[in-house]
Amino acid sequence: MSAGQLASSLELLANALGRVRLPLDLPGRDPALTLARDLTGQLNDYLLPRLHRLDAPLLAVIGGSTGAGKSTLINSMIGRTVSRPGVIRPTTRSPVLVHHPDDAHWFGPDRILPGLARSLEAADDTRTLQLVPEASLPQGLAILDAPDIDSVVAENRALAAQLLAAADLWLFVTTAARYADAVPWEYLRSAAERSTALAVVLQRVPPAAMTEVPAHLGALMADRGLGDSPLFAVPETVTDDEGLLPDTAVAPIRDWLSALVADTRVRAAVVLQTLEGAIAAQCRTAPAVAEAADEQTAALAQLRADAEGAYREGARTIGVQTADGSLLRGEVLARWQDFVGTGEFFRAVEQKIGWLRDRLMASLRGEPAQVGEVKLAVESGMEVLIREEGEAAAERAAAAWENDPAGRQLLDTPAGAVLHRGSPDFPAQVSLAIRNWQADVLELVSNEGGSKKSRARFLALGTNGVGVALMILVFSTTGGITGAEVGVAGGAALLAQRVLEAVFGEDAVRRLAKRAKRDLDARVEALLATELARYEAVLDGVGVRAEVADEVRAALAAIGEARGGVDDPIDAAVAGLDDGVGLDEAAPVARQVPRRPELPGPELPAGDGGEGR
Repeated sequence: MSAGQLASSLELLANALGRVRLPLDLPGRDPALTLARDLTGQLNDYLLPRLHRLDAPLLAVIGGSTGAGKSTLINSMIGRTVSRPGVIRPTTRSPVLVHHPDDAHWFGPDRILPGLARSLEAADDTRTLQLVPEASLPQGLAILDAPDIDSVVAENRALAAQLLAAADLWLFVTTAARYADAVPWEYLRSAAERSTALAVVLQRVPPAAMTEVPAHLGALMADRGLGDSPLFAVPETVTDDEGLLPDTAVAPIRDWLSALVADTRVRAAVVLQTLEGAIAAQCRTAPAVAEAADEQTAALAQLRADAEGAYREGARTIGVQTADGSLLRGEVLARWQDFVGTGEFFRAVEQKIGWLRDRLMASLRGEPAQVGEVKLAVESGMEVLIREEGEAAAERAAAAWENDPAGRQLLDTPAGAVLHRGSPDFPAQVSLAIRNWQADVLELVSNEGGSKKSRARFLALGTNGVGVALMILVFSTTGGITGAEVGVAGGAALLAQRVLEAVFGEDAVRRLAKRAKRDLDARVEALLATELARYEAVLDGVGVRAEVADEVRAALAAIGEARGGVDDPIDAAVAGLDDGVGLDEAAPVARQVPRRPELPGPELPAGDGGEGR
């Protein structure tokens, strides 16, 4: 395995996390979004640039609370003002990166923190990184002054977190009065969880408390998994005219940083510790983002199922009511009765069906005007039924969404606000579909009648007459008419069946009725599918990609495979650091570095400006 393979796997993860969209306001959505943003930021700002160039200078980020004296500490270590201290809080300005002049090429816009613009001048802009060359700084070391982690300005806090996540080493600055504050310990806890290389600087310690306060802070650090991290104590003292601390107060910190980059083994240990800790944290926490993406997909799937169920029920209801005799009432029945002769036919329909059939054939030559009225009545009855069920389906779907938090969110959008009712053109589409169905029925019977021996009977009744008879028969294909309705509506359907059998034969009538009903059901389903599409369009417009969770998990699996090789990819890459050590010489050294090495602590003489562990 190689560092390149690991970097490729991390790039897959960065791309997958960058595609995560969590638009639905589900429980846990906001923390998952924050996590995805933070993981992506660290991948792009630190892990990928560092893995691609492990020989880049060690980046020590100075972070801490408001008023902790971060800028003063940096200026004092350098010996001149390189980072402008903030007099008025909150201070919003560009972060400052101090580096050796010969290391300038490492900090171009395509290197670490590529999202920040570069400038050689100070700016009141948190998206600009001020680069300050400083010859007194050891080559291979860069120091970055970050904004306050507890700033009242959200932009400052976000940038502070971003910069700390891009550090090879955190130099965490606090004061004797504020070291127990909650916010700093949140960052320190995060550092412990990531196994980040870390040192703590405790400033403004009263001389009388130089034993008690650092010891207490050291105990707190040990209790929270930071017992191996160096602790520096800077005594409370006055600054000079330039606002700098006495050199004796900061020299131990400066010397310790210089020692880190001077020793190949130690420098490799720092890089290795922070890199491995950050990658492990990515692998440990990124699955939560995938789970949140799955929840979004599941919520949309449930909403889709609710809408589909509502319209499926509408299609089922229409299918039943266009086959159980429900339509053979009212105007449809009245017009059919007018067409076939009403009273005398239906008073004797059971006893004299053969005679009535012949009488009907003899009396319907020339397609009487009543057949058109039957068609109109059928059209009107079906239109009312389908429109009502379409509206009912829309109401059911909207009601189901109202009972779901994600559904309510979508109904509150402009596209969702109109879903409670059918679309404005639904009535026109229903009318067109019914007319087209009637036309297909007439074409069906015309094609069938043209090839029958009983062509004379077909011509006697006419295409429209045979067609409306088939429509009447379709409306009772399930035999759902019961009770008193048998004598009227049932008789109407029975007479239609007998007439059609006289024209086509029993088997053909059964086949024609089935085909006409199937075509009607298909048209109804197409109508309701168009209405359902409005809901689906809203769901599709949410922008959730169902596959993104699997992409995150696949990237994590690739990272695990890259890290799990016999030859540790990070160790092998660290062996190639551009520090004057050849590959053959450095490789054994890198393999000897423990997974969590103990960084060298400060060795400060008593009373000489600090206390170390």
